[in-house]
Amino acid sequence: MQAVQSDQLRNIVITGHAGSGKTILTESLALSMNVTNRLGTIEDGTTISDYADDEIKRQHSINSSLVHGTWNERKINIIDTPGLPDFHGDVKSAMRVADTVLLTVNTSIGVEVGTDLIWDYTREYYKPAMFVLTKLDADRTNYTKTVEELQDHFGHQVTPIQFPAEEGLGHHIIIDVLLMKQLEFSPDKPGSMIASEIPDLYKKRAEEMHFKLVEAVAETDEDLMNRYFDVGNLTEDELRAGIKSALLTRTFFPVFCTSPLHLIGSERLLNAIVNLCPSPIERGPEHAYCSTQNSEKLLDPDPDGPTVAFIFKTMSEPRVGEVSYLRIYSGHIETGHELIDAQTGQLEKIGQVYTMVGQKKVPVEKLLAGDIGMVVKLKDSHTNDTLADKGTDCRISPINFPEPLLATAIEPVAQGDEEKISSGLSHLHEEDPSFSIQHDTEFNQTIIKTLGETHLDTILNRLEKKFNVSVTTSPVRIPYRETIRTTAKAQGKYKKQSGGRGQYGDVWVRIEPTERNSGFSFASEVVGGVVPTRYLPAVEKGLRETVNEGVLCGYPVVDLKAVVYDGSHHPVDSSEFAFKIAASMAFKAAFDNAKPLLLEPYHTLSVQTPEQYTGEIVGEISGKRGKIIGMDADSRFQTINAHIPQSSLRDFHMQLVRLTQGRARYSYSFSHYEEVPQDIAGQIVTAKEEQQG
Repeated sequence: MQAVQSDQLRNIVITGHAGSGKTILTESLALSMNVTNRLGTIEDGTTISDYADDEIKRQHSINSSLVHGTWNERKINIIDTPGLPDFHGDVKSAMRVADTVLLTVNTSIGVEVGTDLIWDYTREYYKPAMFVLTKLDADRTNYTKTVEELQDHFGHQVTPIQFPAEEGLGHHIIIDVLLMKQLEFSPDKPGSMIASEIPDLYKKRAEEMHFKLVEAVAETDEDLMNRYFDVGNLTEDELRAGIKSALLTRTFFPVFCTSPLHLIGSERLLNAIVNLCPSPIERGPEHAYCSTQNSEKLLDPDPDGPTVAFIFKTMSEPRVGEVSYLRIYSGHIETGHELIDAQTGQLEKIGQVYTMVGQKKVPVEKLLAGDIGMVVKLKDSHTNDTLADKGTDCRISPINFPEPLLATAIEPVAQGDEEKISSGLSHLHEEDPSFSIQHDTEFNQTIIKTLGETHLDTILNRLEKKFNVSVTTSPVRIPYRETIRTTAKAQGKYKKQSGGRGQYGDVWVRIEPTERNSGFSFASEVVGGVVPTRYLPAVEKGLRETVNEGVLCGYPVVDLKAVVYDGSHHPVDSSEFAFKIAASMAFKAAFDNAKPLLLEPYHTLSVQTPEQYTGEIVGEISGKRGKIIGMDADSRFQTINAHIPQSSLRDFHMQLVRLTQGRARYSYSFSHYEEVPQDIAGQIVTAKEEQQG
């Protein structure tokens, strides 16, 4: 396959809520472009883009997938993405390198949580966006309601280009108010679109929608507005040019109609992609950071410029190894090309270059600026890395992945597998940076944070399948702390005589509560040498070791001051060891008399939710001992701010999904420690005693 010039390219990402028809839309566009000769199905596991074993088993997309084809002498790169929020890391990585977003909406359901989430991503990346209504041939569809919801959620710039002549079972005719034509399709037959005059039955509605379309486009450009005022209308070519320009400035969001399962609307959508969606040239230069000049630089999509390519996805394939998907922002790549990883300085020699049709690799001579493709077996370059010509130190800004929040501890089923787990997770993280790995040194726990339960399950399945290591999961342990309410003092005397030189240490220690978050401090008020100065470091060491080990439940002791103020010594038998033991004994005795208590970590919690769920979420937070500290509202969401115990966050993710059908979003961060209620503290102490006993 020959290289394609930048102005002949269209880079599209298809996104939407789970089940909104993304994969079948990709399939129908591929069939219309003669990329394949039949329409695969999700149920049979025969679609081009859902080819991995776990995708076929689960019957939904887990990975983004690249499919390319040709339409009207233009190469179209399509990236099909997962719909579940658990895999939105792939959505954001694909959107980072695409030039236009096609956002699918199921007309039998309307705007869903995924629609809202992805709309926010389009704003973050400032991407042109088009809405594609799907499943218009399904039962209980509602085109009008869906369009109204889109306009209510995303503004009046959402403007229909088409409407269905009849929706529901048997739907096969679309009225196009940009072309002012009726488009009739023969279901399941590629190349069957027939354009004709709009029948009288639909003419009045079409004229009204055409008028609104012309007004909406004219509002985005002063010259078009003047032309509209002078003539009273805009030509089809003027509308196309105006829509393309407005897409780039995000002042216009067209709505198209499809029923991809039966190829209805697919050809027209391909025409729109070619005629309305921007090429890499029209999208304009990409921002890059150049470390030598310590400044930003605009990279033009110039095939003759210095090569700068960005890796947006890394995968491991059986019998192939690691494969890297990338977009060329400047210059070109070809077999044998030597590039430098701008992050690490590692030299990478490019092997065969491919463009993709799902899992099928299509070799190409080279990829030019603006194109998207794949290379295999890079040495040490992964997702978010930039490859560049020697002497070019420009880096593409990285993908900002969604923050993983669901924390789960894992441990090996078989002893000795810790190193295999660490290596496997590290490798999987290179493929999927949207999950994180932490090691909690306090409890010696390996903690994975994921975007959801399905995300976690997928990672652990891949860990077992690819690296032959099994793990069990458990809750993340809570880092409780121990402290005191009042001042207390006690003596610690360690005396041991067993023939020969004995052991003798004697100290009096006073412990005093201090301000919250003040930690632990040590002081000496010893006078007269009753405890020789040379033994004071041993006293402090004994106290600090006891503080770290805890007294009540084995958690570190915080927010107190320990003062050694008296004691005695023996000129022969005293030693550092004896005074360290005596100090520990004194501390424990004083601690028991200082009204000890447990502290637990509280987090600041922020929940963004549609207003109808506010009451239930507030109730859920309050029922988990959370404290509401404020609420804010905007046009689409209520934001609930609260403080909540870390222990209550263990199942908060699942409860929030259940309460809101996944429509709410949340974030949290550590805030402070508070006293554990007495009844709960008693349960923790009892559980600890049973564990030790």
